[in-house]
Formats: sequence, structure tokens, C-alpha cells
Amino acid sequence: MRIPSPRARLAQLGFREPSRAAACLEELPDAWRGTGRTALVEAAARAADPDTALESAVRLERAGVSLDEALADAGSRESLLRVLGGSMGIAEHLERHAEDLDVAARPLPPAPAERYVDSLLESVDASAGVARKPRDEAIAAMRGRYRRHLTELVAWDLGLDDPSASVDVVSAALADLAAAALEAGLAIARAAARERYGEDADRVRLAVIAMGKTGARELNYLSDVDVIWVHEADGVDDPRATQIATLLARETTAACAQFQKAPPLWEVDANLRPEGKDGALTRTLASHVAYYERWAKSWEFQALLKARAVAGDAELGAAYEAAVRSKVWESSSREGFVESVQRMRERVSEHIPADEVARQLKLGPGGLRDIEFTVQLLQLVHGADDESVRQRGTLEALDALAELGIIGRADRDEFSDHYRFLRVLEHRIQFWRMRRTHLMPVDPDELRRLARSAGLPDAATLTERWQAVRRAVRSLHERLFYRPLLGAVASLGHDDVRLTPEHAAKRLEASGYADARGALGHIAELTGGVTRRAQIQRLLLPVLLGWFAEGVDPDMGLLAFRRLSEALGESPWFLRMLRDSPVAARRLTRLLSSSRLIGSLMERIPEAASWLDGDEQLRPRSEESLREEAAAVLGRHRGDPDAVRSALRSLRRREHLRVAMASALQRIDESTVGVALTAIAAALVDAALELHTPEGLRLATITLGRTGGREIGFGSDIDVMHVAAGEGDPIAVATTVIRKVQETLADPTLPFELDAALRPEGRQGPIVRTLESYRAYYERWSEPWEAQALLRARPFAGDAELADELMAIVDERRYPAELPASAAREVRRIKARVESERLPKGADRRRHLKLGDGALSDVEWLVQLLQLQHAGREPSLRTPSTLEALAAAARADLIGERDAEILREAWALATRLRNGLALARARTIDVLPNERTELEAVARLIGMPAHSALALEEHYLAVTRRSRRVFDRLFYDA
Repeated sequence: MRIPSPRARLAQLGFREPSRAAACLEELPDAWRGTGRTALVEAAARAADPDTALESAVRLERAGVSLDEALADAGSRESLLRVLGGSMGIAEHLERHAEDLDVAARPLPPAPAERYVDSLLESVDASAGVARKPRDEAIAAMRGRYRRHLTELVAWDLGLDDPSASVDVVSAALADLAAAALEAGLAIARAAARERYGEDADRVRLAVIAMGKTGARELNYLSDVDVIWVHEADGVDDPRATQIATLLARETTAACAQFQKAPPLWEVDANLRPEGKDGALTRTLASHVAYYERWAKSWEFQALLKARAVAGDAELGAAYEAAVRSKVWESSSREGFVESVQRMRERVSEHIPADEVARQLKLGPGGLRDIEFTVQLLQLVHGADDESVRQRGTLEALDALAELGIIGRADRDEFSDHYRFLRVLEHRIQFWRMRRTHLMPVDPDELRRLARSAGLPDAATLTERWQAVRRAVRSLHERLFYRPLLGAVASLGHDDVRLTPEHAAKRLEASGYADARGALGHIAELTGGVTRRAQIQRLLLPVLLGWFAEGVDPDMGLLAFRRLSEALGESPWFLRMLRDSPVAARRLTRLLSSSRLIGSLMERIPEAASWLDGDEQLRPRSEESLREEAAAVLGRHRGDPDAVRSALRSLRRREHLRVAMASALQRIDESTVGVALTAIAAALVDAALELHTPEGLRLATITLGRTGGREIGFGSDIDVMHVAAGEGDPIAVATTVIRKVQETLADPTLPFELDAALRPEGRQGPIVRTLESYRAYYERWSEPWEAQALLRARPFAGDAELADELMAIVDERRYPAELPASAAREVRRIKARVESERLPKGADRRRHLKLGDGALSDVEWLVQLLQLQHAGREPSLRTPSTLEALAAAARADLIGERDAEILREAWALATRLRNGLALARARTIDVLPNERTELEAVARLIGMPAHSALALEEHYLAVTRRSRRVFDRLFYDA
């Protein structure tokens, strides 16, 4: 077996420059030859950057630093080499401070905050909070002690098997260490203040309030430390007290951040104070409170969410926290608060240099700020009422939000995991050179080192995971940060959120609930208990109640919501969708408080609520897909008529509901409604015919009327004629089949009637005929009205060839080459008779949507008269669709464009109103209501804004007046 050369072996171990590494090994002391050198190399190879680890060890030897003790055992050797290969910044520090090798080699876990404070105060020889060492010596000692603890923390961090799991511990330790440095810096400052101001300096109390990541105990290795200074004085006038407090603040800042022989620790940033850079550096507590009460902007309260007293006078710091706490949690009730926070996040993104956007761990899309802004906005909105979400830390806040059901557990887990991962990358990028940066490297070697430092195998794995995390974080941020419930919750008062019984009844009555006690009962049932479902309902209901109240019938909406919630039971997706979706909750409250039909169907098909999360599932299905599903039903249950009946009924209800929801939400127009409902009916009739038609019988169904024109509405009958052929007595067999078809499709919830009243001889004639019987009848007995009815005939279901044969007979009758004048007079006579006899007794002709002046009947009869007169010569008129025929008549100059538009508008409006009434009342209604509440319901369901009842009435009457004038001129006077 060939033994690899030393350089080859180094390359195998992962050294980028084996020759350079070999040269470094030659510089090692003789004591590290042989097995010692092998152990050193293997330890270095396990570091994030093996080359740097080995080179740093050699540099330490060159600097006269003995590594014998630090490298004496395997554990300390591994730790030191991890540090040297994971942080050039710490390696350079160790060259200057060999006394810290011990903590790099044998780190202890992070210490309690008090131990850091004691250690740094001891470094400046503090007594009673005042440093006794000379200023420059004290600063150097404090900074040296800080870096010793920092070195130990880096060593402990790099030794973790799973750095993500402990990133919060590391961040908390960094914040505690920063707080200790501020305390020691303040001790140095007090010594300076005593020199200048004597005993008065001791009469001024100063508290250091940490903001941002320091306040939240989630600090980075290299980050500005955001602070606010607050002071009080005993026995010192205000101007002098302010001078002393300002000196204390400046000297504390200088002790931590001023350039001296010992490098500064980090910047101390006081720009979050009242009035920012333009404001006084320090204020009294009363001055702070006055500012926040009168002048503070929304973003300042968001910043105060993290505020924590960390140094100085503990009593004053606690008083500051208490004074601002309530103001933080009241801030979300400000007008436009949610939108202002959302806009601030957008501004942060807009100010990122273009060449850094894709590399930003902190500020860029999918970065830490997306998580932090999302969590903080949710806290500020919901923390106004629930103290459990008033957490400073991001991870703690996520847990609290999930516990209350404000966000889902899965979202919490995903956000938490991604946050930890991004913070690990941020830490390792920063402590590599001990520089403040949030940019992902682009150099392959740097990416490899970062990956190994974070516990990942290589640069490719790191890049892939980072990009996946960015995408996931951005998606979650956009879904949660912009959820519509936030603005609604923020605008609620405290009593609205709590729904306390003593106030709820009056509030519900004032909001428009007619049965406040009943509503309270529904609320109690929905929110009772300690289940997660009840928690989320308690979160949702204050907002949903307001949205129901905006509808026409809030009591109906709340009852329907309760029934829907009970039908869905513990289904996790439903309440999660309402909480998180940008549209679902709003849509649901609108539908349930306006449409009795939709509420009734959703109670039976509760899973349809999932369609509200977008538009895709609200699109009506094609007739082809419906026929395929109906055929599949027959295939599954052919031997079980009851199962077929149940499945087809469920199919029709479900698809009817889909069309109803889409119509009520204005996702489709009235023409699309007609096409969709006709397709549902055709698929079911076809399936029922196939189920019951025996061998040897050919049976086809032709549709007429509005079904033929694909213009039916909710609750419309299906106008049909049936034709049969076959051996024996096909008429008797077909009659039985048609009866069974009607029985199969019957539905007490959603009535479905096949109406054959337009067949030859009307209700007195046989329900089904042969082709020969139809031909003979039309040749001998047919009346003009029957030819008119046949204008909208088309094949519908059953035997397609037989239907086409009947349609050939029909075409001979409905498209005459010339319509006799007598036939035209008969059509006009029958229309006049319909107007006088079929209009319900006492009905207002102006308000009847079907038979009234200028309404559906007027438009359809006029169009059909034009078809009878001209379709024999003008093929474009040969369509069962009213609007298509009207457009064709205008193109053929049979009617003026303006007249055609007036008629089209009247027909479309009347159709929309019929559909709206059917949705509102769950039954067919042909009269425009006089009652304002009913008019309002219809107005909402056809897409008009709130309080449009009168406008709708006036609009309809004006449109139909114009339509009637056109009708009278063209139908009777022509």
C-alpha cells in the first residue's frame, strides 16, 4: 500500500495550501514532532479553516507564546485549534494577550450576568460603583477583561455540536457582557465626575436603558449597543444635574467606544432617545414620559418594546421601565399604526445598496429583520390585551404568540429555526475578523470556512440552505406581517377584545345585532374551554364580530359561522386560514352575513371554506370535468342507486356553492353564472339518464328557455323536452326512466326540477315523444309561440345522435325563411296577454324582474321576435343566447347600437338582481323588494358598496324605464 506524502496527506485532510502548511509544521518546536505534530494537524484539520488554524499556532510560537500547556491534552488542543481556525480576530488577540490562552483552550459555559458585572467592576477596582484605577488604566483593564470573557465565549460557541440550539444562550451572554461593560464604564465615568463636580456628582443618579438587541438579550458579537440615558438628582438644580448626567453618559460611552491603546469594544448609540440626535443626551424620567405622551412616533414605541434597564441606578431603571411599558402596549391603537410599521420595514429594505441586497443576512428580504419586524408587529397589536406576548426576546415572543394561537405552531417552529440559523451565520461572519458585518461572503474559500464553522459540510450545502431559508422567511413574513387581521385588531378597544359580558351585549346591539343574547351564546360556545381552537377563536372573534356587523344580517352571519366552526370541529386548517390568509376571513364574514343560500350550503359542505383563501378554487368547473366526475360516480356506485343519488346530490351542492361564492364575491359575472349552473345541470341529467336508461332504449333530452341559452340563475327550473327511440314501447319505458331521473336528482335542500311545460301541447301532452311524433306535431299543430320557444332549444343530455336528429326538426320550425305577419301579430298578442294575466295580483309592474316593464321578458321577447323575423336569412342570429342574439342583431343593423346597449344593460341588471335575491333568501324571487334591508342585501351581493339600497332601486327603475321605451318602440310599433 502506497503511503501518501506529507503534502498529499495535508491535502486529504482539507488544507487548501498543503505546501504552506508543511512549511508551518517545520517551524514547530521539537516537542511537537512525531505524534504531537500528527495530533496538532488532525485537530487543525477539524477547524473551520485548517490553514489559518495552523498558521495562527505558528504565529503564536513566533511571538514567543508557549503553547505547551494549551496543547497538552486532546480537549484543550481541539478547542484552541477551533478558535485559531474559526476566528482570526481572537487569534490576533491571543498574540497580544497570551494570558487568555487558558480560556480559549478550556472554556467554561457562559456565566450568569452578575458574574460578568462583578468581574468587570473588579477589573477597574471599583468601590461603591466608582473606579479607583486611573482612567486610562481602568479603561484598558476593563476592555482586556471584556475580551477575555469574549474569547472564552467564542471558544465555547465553536465547540458546540449544534450551535443553532444554543444561539440564544450565546446572544444572552453577549448582552450580559455588554451590560457589565456599561456598568464598569459608568464606574470609570463616576470617578471623572467626582473630579469635576465633587460631591454633587454622587447626588445624580443615572440609569442606562438598553434598547434593541442588547435590551432583548440577543446581541451579536460585534454590534452597536443602543442605549437611552435617564437621570434624577437629589439636592442638585436641574441645569447642573443635567451637566453631571451628560458627563456620566459621555464618559461611559468613551470608556467603551473611544479609541485608545486598547481597541474599543463597540459603538454606544444613543440615537433612539427622544428627538434622536437633536435631543438632549439624557433626560429626567418626567421629561421622557412627557415626550412619549405628546410627541413620540409609532416607531419609537416599537423600539421601546426591547427597553431594559441594564446598568446604573436600578431603582431609576425600573421606574423608567414601568413608566413606558403601558405606552408601548397602547401604541397599536394609534390611527394607521400597523400601516406605519409595515411602511417602515419597506423603507429599511429600500435603503439597502443594490449590490448588497442579495447578501444581506440582517436587512435584506428573507433576513433577520423580516422575522423581527413580523414578531414585533404581532406583539404590539396583540400585546395590548395579553401580557403573555410582552416578551423582549424574539424566540420567547414566538413561543408566546404560538401558545395563544396568534401564529401557528408550524410557523413558530419554522421562524424559530430560521432565526437561529441566520443568527449562527451572523455570529460566525462577525467573529471571523471581529468586525461588524451582516454580509454573506462570496469568495468560495470564505463560504467553505463559514459552512464548516456553522456545522455544515461544504459551501454548496450552506448556499442552498441559506437561499431556502431566505425564501421561506420572506414567504412567512409577507403572509404574517401583512395579514389583514392585524389592522383590525389594532383598531379594537380593550373591551372589544376582552368581550366581557357586562359590556358585550350593549356593544353587540349598538353594532347591529338584533339578538344580542343569542350572539353572546354563540360567542360563549365558540370561545369556551382551553383548547387551541378556543384560543384562536378568542383571537379571531373580536374582529369577525365587527366584520359580521358590517354585513346586512350579522346575527345570521354569526350563527352560520358557529355552525360552520362546529362542522369543521378541530380541523386545524380552518382557523389557521382565517388567521393568516389575506382575504379568507373578510370574505367569509361577508358571505355568511349576506347570503342565506351560501350559509346553508357551507353548513353541509364546510370544507368549501378553504376556497376563500384565493381565487383558484372559486373558478367554476368546465362542463367536461363535471361530466367526468359524474361518470366516475356511476362507475363507483352503479349497483347502489342510493349511493349514486347521494353522490350526485353532493356534487351539485358543492358546485352550486362554488358558483354562488364566486358570484357573491364578484369573481364572475352573471353570464358566467348562467353558463356554470347550466353545465352542472347538464352533467347531472346526463349521468342520471345513463344510470336509468336500459339496453335497447335511446333517450335524449333537449333543453329550452334560459337553460338553452345558458342563462339560468340560482334556483331556476330546467326547461326540457325528451325524445325516445327503440324497440317495443319506447315511450312507456322512457316515461319511467324520466320519472326515475327526476327522483334521483330531487334535492330538498337545493330544489332541482326538470320542467317539460314547453313541450308540444304543453302540460297536456305526453312527457316524451318519438322523432316521428315531434315531426308530425310541428307540421300540423305547431303554434307561433312554440316556434318562439324552440329558438333556445339545444341538445342537453343523453343520446347525442338522437338529440341532433330532433334538432334538425326543430331548426325547420324556428328559423323560417319568412315570418308571416299574422305570426308576428300572434307573438305580440301573446306577449300582451302574458303581461296582463301572468303578472301576480297586486305586483308592481315596475319592480317585477321577469315580467315587469323593461325587464327580462321584454328584452327576451323582442330579441326572439327579431330572430323569428330574420334568422332564416341572417345565420348570426341562430343562437340560443339572448345577449349573443342581441349583439348579432345590432351588427346586422336590425337594432341600433344604443338601443341594444340599453336592452343589454336592463337584461344583465335584472339577471344579477334575481341571482342576488336567490343568494340572499335561498329561494327564487322575481320582485325587487321594497324593504330597505332586503334591498341592501341584494346590493351587497351584486357588488355595490354599503348603504346602496336606495341607489340600487333608483338605478334599476331608471334602467328598466329606458329599456321599456325601446321595447315599446321596437316590439309593438314596428
